Amino acid sequence: MRKIVTVVGARPQFIKAATLSRQFPTVGVEEIIIHTGQHFDNNMSDVFFEEMEIPRPAYHLDIHNLTHGAMTGRMLEGIEKILLKEKPDGMLVYGDTNSTLAGALAAVKLNIPVIHVEAGLRSFNMEMPEEINRTLTDRISSLLFCPTDVAVQNLKREGFEHFPARIIKNGDVMQDAALYYASKAEEKSDILQKIGGEKFVLATIHRQENTDHPEKLRNIVEGLNQIHRQVRVIVPLHPRTRKILQQLSIIPNFTIIEPVGYFDMIVLEKSCELIITDSGGVQKEAFFFGKHCITLREQTEWIELVENGFNILVGSDVEKLLQAFATFQNKKSDFSIDLYGNGHAAEKAAKDIAAF
Repeated sequence: MRKIVTVVGARPQFIKAATLSRQFPTVGVEEIIIHTGQHFDNNMSDVFFEEMEIPRPAYHLDIHNLTHGAMTGRMLEGIEKILLKEKPDGMLVYGDTNSTLAGALAAVKLNIPVIHVEAGLRSFNMEMPEEINRTLTDRISSLLFCPTDVAVQNLKREGFEHFPARIIKNGDVMQDAALYYASKAEEKSDILQKIGGEKFVLATIHRQENTDHPEKLRNIVEGLNQIHRQVRVIVPLHPRTRKILQQLSIIPNFTIIEPVGYFDMIVLEKSCELIITDSGGVQKEAFFFGKHCITLREQTEWIELVENGFNILVGSDVEKLLQAFATFQNKKSDFSIDLYGNGHAAEKAAKDIAAF
């Protein structure tokens, strides 16, 4: 039996890991999960393991609230010790966080093959920590699972066909999760009773490119405040973003709620009129649940959503945000188009990992 160590640490990774963890027993793969602790709030971490029936981590590093360098360095040190003990056949990492890069670096320095799920994505903005993490992780990975044709082409343009790595288009494991958990979410979530029944727009704000620039954050809040005058805007607010708003004396007039678990988020996404976000994962979930999306970024890794008219990029420009909101007020789109596979991405990846 192959032994795989999986590193997770942030909310999107819990969702992605749930899909493959469910498949590994069927293909004869033993999985050891390391939780770095990057997302430390209970609503941002522990609740996901409970709701999504993810095996409890064998190791918890409890590393958070540090600068990028300090966080990545401490994770690297902690993961290396575990790898020396466990001696796995491979290291599985997801996405583009500090946990992703730390896991990949720790493994490759010990000559342990790195498996990267959600490889090949590019925003081409090297000011984003996520872009640095995903690019470096791809370069030192041996098995690269790409969710889209665009991701495959990105790797080919960067010369990956000449590297000792295997590129596989397997689809998007996030769609697997969305399809699998949608009915469970409606059974278990009471979030709609908590927020009331009127129509609403769902928004999320957490990326550093927005939260660490006061003018951008002020503009985004102003735009959401204006939209809130027309239709209620509900924002499950990341603790870090809430703290920054208080420090800058930025006053939101929209409805702020505590961070929510994945099931609550699914129900909110399925029930809202429109989604406004700077999250990569939420952009896709909007599409999965048939919602238009306004993205509070200048670039997106998911360009097929923009090209097909499901998503509009507005950055932090108030006028662009309001124009996009107006555009989507009456727009009808065909969300049945297949952009991310048919919900079997994790099944394919697990089989390829077992055979690797």
